[in-house]
Amino acid sequence: MEREEFEKLVDEAAAAVPEKFREKIKNVAFLVANRPTKEQLRENGIPQGDTLLGLYEGIPATERGEHYGVGITLPDRITIFQEPVEEAAVEDGEEVQRIIRETVFHEIAHYFGMSESEVEKWETEKRDK
Repeated sequence: MEREEFEKLVDEAAAAVPEKFREKIKNVAFLVANRPTKEQLRENGIPQGDTLLGLYEGIPATERGEHYGVGITLPDRITIFQEPVEEAAVEDGEEVQRIIRETVFHEIAHYFGMSESEVEKWETEKRDK
């Protein structure tokens, strides 16, 4: 898939976040990269041979103090990794779109302060409904 088309799907996934959450997302940049770096994998405890579909890097909203954003504050980053997403989507473009959406929602949950285990529990409950 061309990068421009992939980026459009990421933008659409971010826009699909319910308004009550989207309006609370502040100072976050959504990015696309080919793959996570070795450093990103190491810092997140990803075993050799495994990868990430997305990554939230920043200060979760629940940990931002009253002085957060005073002066120049670089945005947090949510990066979606194109090649691992495409590799995970064994069927077609619709599956790429679904994986992007799930990954964007997953990383936004981290922005709101959810731990990996909390996000996984939330995703399991959502799937089981």
